[in-house]
Amino acid sequence: MRHRSLEIIRDEHSSLAAMLQSMRMMVDRGPGDDPKKFFDVLRAMLFYIDEFPERLHHPKETELLFPAVLRNAPGAADAIARLNRDHEFTEKAVRDLQQLLLGWELLGEPRRPAFTEAFEKYVDLYLEHMRVEEQEVLPAAEKALSDAEWKALDDAFEKNRDPLTGGYEPGAEYDRLFTRIVMKAPAPIGLGE
Repeated sequence: MRHRSLEIIRDEHSSLAAMLQSMRMMVDRGPGDDPKKFFDVLRAMLFYIDEFPERLHHPKETELLFPAVLRNAPGAADAIARLNRDHEFTEKAVRDLQQLLLGWELLGEPRRPAFTEAFEKYVDLYLEHMRVEEQEVLPAAEKALSDAEWKALDDAFEKNRDPLTGGYEPGAEYDRLFTRIVMKAPAPIGLGE
């Protein structure tokens, strides 16, 4: 049986992985000849991560998906405990990264190493987090959840409407944000260099 929530979770993971890959490429290259554009795009990307994955995606996993899996597949408890700890860490970490980026932008190169170190740790943790979720928790969910539980999850995740996963138009309040990211960020997320 097809479960829309699983498709949405996987699409959102793919979108976030592409975003993180683009950000990593940008950070590796540095500000170059256009620091204003560089910092503007990175700020927009971090803001996106805070707005969508952190405030929409993770709460639905923590409050809906993980408890349902725990009830039906208690063997996934260790993985779920780890993923919940990751959610707590990444929620704070993305805001810390925004502050570290601002320090780099305003105070210059001496602040770059602090941002780069924290960013690399964040990206590595996030990619591993998504791997654990997709290889351990989602398969357990597919085997164990009832039709009613899937219906509730499908309805909840269908409301996420993350425009970077494709098929959704951003709300008017997010038009500028997504235009900025898509036009200036490098592939695979954007059309920039």
